[in-house]
Amino acid sequence: MKLKFLGANRQVTGSSYLLEAAGKRIMIDHGMFQERKFQERNWDPCPVSPKSIDVLLLTHAHLDHCGLIPKLVRDGFNGRIVTTEPSAELAQLVMNDSARIQQEDVKYKQKRHRKAGVKSKHPYEPLYTVEDAERVSGRFDTTGFDTPVDLGNDITVTYHEAGHILGAASLAIDVSANGTKRRVIFSGDIGQADAPIVGDPTLFESADHVVMESTYGDRDHRDSGNVRDLLEKVIKDTIERGGNVVIPTFAIERAQEMMLHLTELIQAKRVPCLPVFLDSPMAVNATEIFLRHRDYMDDQMQEALESGRLRNAWHCVNLVRTVDGSKSINNIKGTAIIMAGSGMCTGGRVKHHLVANIGRPESTILFVGYQSVGTLGRMIRDGRRDVRIFGIKRDVFANIATIDGFSAHGDREDLLKWVGNIKQPRKVFLTHGDAEAADNLCGEIKSKHGYDAHVPQYLDEVELD
Repeated sequence: MKLKFLGANRQVTGSSYLLEAAGKRIMIDHGMFQERKFQERNWDPCPVSPKSIDVLLLTHAHLDHCGLIPKLVRDGFNGRIVTTEPSAELAQLVMNDSARIQQEDVKYKQKRHRKAGVKSKHPYEPLYTVEDAERVSGRFDTTGFDTPVDLGNDITVTYHEAGHILGAASLAIDVSANGTKRRVIFSGDIGQADAPIVGDPTLFESADHVVMESTYGDRDHRDSGNVRDLLEKVIKDTIERGGNVVIPTFAIERAQEMMLHLTELIQAKRVPCLPVFLDSPMAVNATEIFLRHRDYMDDQMQEALESGRLRNAWHCVNLVRTVDGSKSINNIKGTAIIMAGSGMCTGGRVKHHLVANIGRPESTILFVGYQSVGTLGRMIRDGRRDVRIFGIKRDVFANIATIDGFSAHGDREDLLKWVGNIKQPRKVFLTHGDAEAADNLCGEIKSKHGYDAHVPQYLDEVELD
């Protein structure tokens, strides 16, 4: 068996791997690179011939795991895409939205560069179009959790709850060859135990090789305090200053979780009844997908749906679909809470709300999700005093706040517990984390568990036997 690392190596985004086993070429995820310093890779040809890939296994629907699949299909991949039912629907939503944003951005850049007499490094065309994204829909072969899927040549894959977002999975790939059986586990993104909406991450007992994420491999969430208390403080402080709370929000899971927290704070009268806007057509559509797949939610969320508590939360939020509706938000006087995508400020409507608020000392930009190195969100969160938005340098005067406890990723303690439950794997590979986080977790795994752990480089290839 051979394993090639095609992304998310000493960085967070662009997750993609190629496993060669028993004559099969199996790709696991094919995500978009979102950090600015690595975005050039999105435009490069796939390091592996798309036509040579037999099957693609998708762990979940985030853009950094599925965002380059339309390009892969357009360039010749003709196999099936195995994933869970919610992930298939959510990934299609994410890919369609990504294509639409790319097409809109191309039009905007053409207009801006034409005025400024600037030549772009890339051709004036999107990575892929909405039509390219739509072609992916016929490739999905869906499965549930805990049910082995036959990939041929005595290879099976079983999807297990990852506790990350709805339908997200860790993959156990079992390969039988020459009278021996080998198991390779791909963690996908590992969530926190007792997180809202989804179940707890599956703990595995055995594996020969493990490929696991390391997003928060150098920090813990538990010291961050109660997220609802912290959210209440941010809102009250911003009300006193008379500004807006702008929350860059991931459309899947985070948007639904934020609606629940905000509405319960208002219903408990811990914060005043404020205008709350979910300015994201994709988040609205994702919510509808959630409702169709309640059986993938944890018991508490299913109970909340049955009791109507979550529906009440949605009714308290203004759901904004149109461009005109989005523009009108910035005409509101007084404090409003504005949730908009994208979660790392790499595109979408949040950029317009940042333009309207980032220069206002009264307003707060609140980050409730991971910000990859090199993204606009990370630059703002790390305290840059000026940032470039829509090609124009903007001074940052707004208050910048972060609540890490909302993260859909497990922290260092969660990750060490997850991998420590596996009995003496031959090797552990750390991916999907900035270099510092991955190296830190690698050292912790070696010292605490005594495992052979390694942080691969981009395009490294290793023999697994």
